[in-house]
Amino acid sequence: MEGFKEARSIDELKEFTAQNDLAFIFFYGTNCSVCHAVLPQIKPILEKYPQIKTMQANIEEMPEISGEYTIFTIPVLLLFAENREVMRFARFVEMDKLDRQLDKITEAFAV
Repeated sequence: MEGFKEARSIDELKEFTAQNDLAFIFFYGTNCSVCHAVLPQIKPILEKYPQIKTMQANIEEMPEISGEYTIFTIPVLLLFAENREVMRFARFVEMDKLDRQLDKITEAFAV
């Protein structure tokens, strides 16, 4: 799926969240129509927050990430601040709510 940089392993995801103060991961599935609809909507929102680094991961290619990140449905949007999960949205995402949450978190993190 055309979107963010694609993760190839759990280790790559863990390294990504550890190395970036604000790290966003989009978990999706190849045949997930909701995933394909949500991604183009979240990309412009995340572009407003250049301090947030982005990555995506296909749970069908790496099923072990479902257990590692407690994923029961897709898509799942996770934001990590200093390697700790601080935001989670799943399945149907309210874009206004996502934008407000990202704004609050990035504002608080900048202080």
